[in-house]
Amino acid sequence: MADQTPRRRRHEERGRHILDAARDRADAQGWAAVTTRHLSDAIGYSQPVLYSHFPGGKAEIMLAVALDGFVELTRRCRTALGGRQGRAAIEAVSVAYLDFGGEHPAVYEAMFHQPIDTPFAHDDTRPELRAAFDVLAETIGDDHGTATEVFWSALHGIGVLERAGRMRPEHRRLRVSELGVRFGATPAR
Repeated sequence: MADQTPRRRRHEERGRHILDAARDRADAQGWAAVTTRHLSDAIGYSQPVLYSHFPGGKAEIMLAVALDGFVELTRRCRTALGGRQGRAAIEAVSVAYLDFGGEHPAVYEAMFHQPIDTPFAHDDTRPELRAAFDVLAETIGDDHGTATEVFWSALHGIGVLERAGRMRPEHRRLRVSELGVRFGATPAR
């Protein structure tokens, strides 16, 4: 029994190594390039070892990457929110959100574009997703969720359009300011 802790630690480290390899490959070549065969070669473990960590294969790995992403996004937004309120809070959280998506495109894609088989906006929404939504709701002072969905969709749209080169990079500050004006002007109902 004394060996249980080091064994568990090795198991967790191996699982983390698999997720890191998946993120690296997805960042470099997209999620289509992430296969269990490639991952097992990249980390030096057999496919059965990989499946012992993630029995659902690539889909389960992508879900784990997405959930980690929601935790990190929530942490960044909560840090940006700090004690700020109103327009200052909205602008700080907007920058944190957009920076996260720009710095971690493969993670963001797993979170919002890939089929991760986890419901959003339901009673059984995972806590990682709920926490990310809640920090956005807190930022704009929305108790009912609809205004938060609009705020979130604006952030998402800006992030996607920026990454696609469809918006002028030098105007990001102005876009963020516009979000602050629009969402900070009227309290959510």
